[in-house]
Amino acid sequence: MRLIGLAVILGLSFTLTPLTGDALQTTRRPLIGFLCNTTKLTQAFGEGLRELAYVDGRNILVEYRCVEGRTERGPELAAALLRLKPDLLVGSSDPLTTALVDATHTIPIVMAVSGDPVGNKFVASLGHPGGNVTGLSIFAPELAGKRLELLKTVAPDIAQLTVLVNPTNPNASEQLKETEAAALSMGVRLKLLRVASTTELDKAFSGTGRSPATALFISSDALLIAERRHIAEIALAKRMPAMGFAREFAEDGILISYGASLPAMHHRAATYVDKILKGAKPADLPVEQPTTFELVINLKTAKALGPTIPQTLLLRADQVIE
Repeated sequence: MRLIGLAVILGLSFTLTPLTGDALQTTRRPLIGFLCNTTKLTQAFGEGLRELAYVDGRNILVEYRCVEGRTERGPELAAALLRLKPDLLVGSSDPLTTALVDATHTIPIVMAVSGDPVGNKFVASLGHPGGNVTGLSIFAPELAGKRLELLKTVAPDIAQLTVLVNPTNPNASEQLKETEAAALSMGVRLKLLRVASTTELDKAFSGTGRSPATALFISSDALLIAERRHIAEIALAKRMPAMGFAREFAEDGILISYGASLPAMHHRAATYVDKILKGAKPADLPVEQPTTFELVINLKTAKALGPTIPQTLLLRADQVIE
């Protein structure tokens, strides 16, 4: 009887002992596939997940595939992520989200940053996406006027605006329309430089002379932000004050930038992942647009080019790089 009682007690103790260690690892963790531009932006996404109590390797698994500027690798890396059978996918830019959308119409996809999700046909509308894609949009063509106004503040003698644009970008025409309207209202001539690949940059600028009266305006585009250092070098060599659409441009040598924070948008994308993992459908989650924008000025570039940045503008800047 004593042996039987001991066996019962041991059996109960095993039954009541909480599962730990390897036993917990048998619980399935959701797998997220992230098709990213650069590893820098994935850090912001990871921080967003951690703030929502997701720890990579513990209660969630995240597989990153970064193109590091080579957006043509998007389809290849998207296919690699699909082979892992993820529960959810994240795209870091329009070309990468396109690669994911082309690969699946059933797995939920979160856009960390999209230039124009409606124009790209990722979603039916911002308020009602209607498919397997949702997330955040950086699309704000009305910012063109504000960017040109800021550029004229630091370089008031601008007579011509050279607009760098990727013609393959679905929202290129809308951006150009707003930029043309802003330039016309300020009495500035427009010159277009169309660049559809990294190999076209130097050729596009070959006919552009050195002139501080000519400024460079960089349209919102994933290819152009990937080539920002090269663009900054060209702008400096051509003595052109330049405006970028994100702080990364000013950090890498462009005179001034104004736009939404890309790291902040990647951080915010984690909230969409959380909602979808908890049962929400992408079709029902409205696409968000930024409401705050960063002004960053590179004083080192200003000194090299010559223009004096007004003190009032320096005080308004979110960051001044010296």
